[in-house]
Amino acid sequence: MLKSIFRWSWRTLLLVLIVLAALQFWFLVHICYWASHNPESTAFMRARLEILREDDPKARLRQQWVPYQRISGHLKRAVVAAEDAKFATHNGFDWEGIRKAYEKNLREGEIVAGGSTITQQLAKNLFFSGERAWWRKAQEAVIAVMLETIMSKRRILEIYLNVIEWDDGVFGAEAAARHHYGTSAAALGAEQAARLAAIVPSPRRYGPGSNTSYLQRRTQTILARMNGAAVP
Repeated sequence: MLKSIFRWSWRTLLLVLIVLAALQFWFLVHICYWASHNPESTAFMRARLEILREDDPKARLRQQWVPYQRISGHLKRAVVAAEDAKFATHNGFDWEGIRKAYEKNLREGEIVAGGSTITQQLAKNLFFSGERAWWRKAQEAVIAVMLETIMSKRRILEIYLNVIEWDDGVFGAEAAARHHYGTSAAALGAEQAARLAAIVPSPRRYGPGSNTSYLQRRTQTILARMNGAAVP
């Protein structure tokens, strides 16, 4: 009896390990492909489109891919300054940022800060729809290691700036620049870039023309940090 249970448990464990290995290989293949090919969409974009089409079956996302060199240097520095100041030097994780986020969450008694790097955020956007689960954070960490190993920092930032959300159904720097300012991603000025970076954590809260006191303060903070932001 015990021998049969042991054999069943071993086979079950082996099957689980094979499935997990196959899943990691699937992630790896996609990342290798995206190292030189632009992703047509992301899991998060597809999830948002599905939600939009619940109200409007003809809804479409606004996104236009632009290469790294056609994105304003102001926007690159603003986003790095706002989201991940150590992006150019870390290996996918900002351990000090994670520690500070953990301490802040303990003080507040709820999750109010995440500490995720640009690489971790990209992992989430590429492969996950947005729902929270304990296993997802662990998988994001594995994917972040894959991204940092296979892609250059420049490529990671290029994809990130082209796929993150900047308003309901508005994705990527080019669509954001045209939606919020009627200009191209290449032509964004410093203050425009800082304001776009300020709304990244809550992109659907601030539409074109939004000018809350928080947004003003956050924009000025990012502007002050931009010159010191290192970008690839």
